[in-house]
Amino acid sequence: MPDTTTTSTELTSQYTAQVVADLERNAKEQERIGAEMEALQEQLNALRHDHSVLTNLRQALGATAAPVGTGPEPTAAASVPRQKAPAKSAEGKRARVRKSDSKKADSAKATAARASAAKRPAAKDTSTQPTLIELIRRYLTEQREPRSAAEVSTALVQTHPERRIQTNVVRTTLENLVAKSHAHRAKQGTSVFYTAVEADEPPAPSTAAEQPAKAEPKVKTEAKVKAAAKTDSD
Repeated sequence: MPDTTTTSTELTSQYTAQVVADLERNAKEQERIGAEMEALQEQLNALRHDHSVLTNLRQALGATAAPVGTGPEPTAAASVPRQKAPAKSAEGKRARVRKSDSKKADSAKATAARASAAKRPAAKDTSTQPTLIELIRRYLTEQREPRSAAEVSTALVQTHPERRIQTNVVRTTLENLVAKSHAHRAKQGTSVFYTAVEADEPPAPSTAAEQPAKAEPKVKTEAKVKAAAKTDSD
């Protein structure tokens, strides 16, 4: 059974390849014959034009020769010795087609270059758009309730669909705002919510900055006590 299947597949492949080759050969033959027919038609038109001119000349000269028929037999007989002309005509036609394709390609390149140049000013306009940090701070300021990173990301995507805003990037930006005291962070269960810092709300003072201020008066007091003790001993 497998041998029969393999043989059938091979025969199908061979027939398919043969049919494809025959189709290509048929198409090329049609193209060649069509070119020859066009060349022969051009020759026929030229001969008919020459025949008309000669007839007019004969009538003008008053010749009494027997009229020459305008049937297709003489033109077909005259075109037999010149069978090489269609090949040259076909080559000339292909050359014209190649030149036309080259001109079309050049025109397409020029159009693409103009389109690219037209898009450059639009790229400059995007640089004036607000940053993600500004968008997040503005959104939090407009909200009256804490929002999670997923809620902030969803709202920004709906408001600015042209920008690729990701939830993990929004969460990282929110944590940076919290670290800079530009936002508050509150945890409710397993969820984390963020709120904006009011403009008139002063940042929380750090304990590290308070310690030197408290230690300085103590040092000055000890120095004064030692100086007073030294004076008494003298």
